[in-house]
Amino acid sequence: MNLHGKVAIVTGASSGLGADFSRRLVDKGSTVFGLARRKERLDELQKELGDAFVPVVLDVTDEQAVRSWVKDTFTDLVPDILINNAGIGKFGPVDTLSTEDWHTMINLNLNAVFYLTSSVTPLLKRNENVCHIINIASIAGKLGNANLSGYNATKFALGGMSDALMKELRNDGIKVTCMYPGSIATEFFTHSGGSLHDRMMQSNDVATALINVLEMPDNFLIDEIVMRPLFPKSAK
Repeated sequence: MNLHGKVAIVTGASSGLGADFSRRLVDKGSTVFGLARRKERLDELQKELGDAFVPVVLDVTDEQAVRSWVKDTFTDLVPDILINNAGIGKFGPVDTLSTEDWHTMINLNLNAVFYLTSSVTPLLKRNENVCHIINIASIAGKLGNANLSGYNATKFALGGMSDALMKELRNDGIKVTCMYPGSIATEFFTHSGGSLHDRMMQSNDVATALINVLEMPDNFLIDEIVMRPLFPKSAK
């Protein structure tokens, strides 16, 4: 796909991976609708990137708001790319994980993906060009981890959903890719109760991998990509 002139939707765009995905897409000549709840962060990114970045203050776990936004926004304009990036991790032993934290992860990591993907897919099907959906899972969607049972559950489920969608939509000219990154030095990690170290992957490098996947020839489909730090532990 030639990204120049394409229209992309990126969730969780206010920081971390979502912000770097938006930067790289705008740099390639795409228009990006960046979805997030933090207006001030989105406005800062819009000042940095210019009019090619369209800030959208939206809670993607609000089904009605998501479906209304898609219907109202894409009347004449047709999207080419959907990046389901927004996610949250709540870590801890299963016997201390609260029901609220469980539902928070299910709502953002899974339900929100369904709301947006099911709303946008009819538009992608009408696009005469090859389109692309990318879901950002985690290495925790490949391997179970003690004290991550809830997060593991959502990311394993997202991987299964992505595999099913790839098989369902490929004949409509829609690629589906699931990305499984390991530890990345972003605020997601600290908000989830972890700590950053010097050998974690950098979000801009993950963004490079995403751009490479998007720019592959139309008849070349990468349905999964797993990324890890070469050295997983701190050098210090």
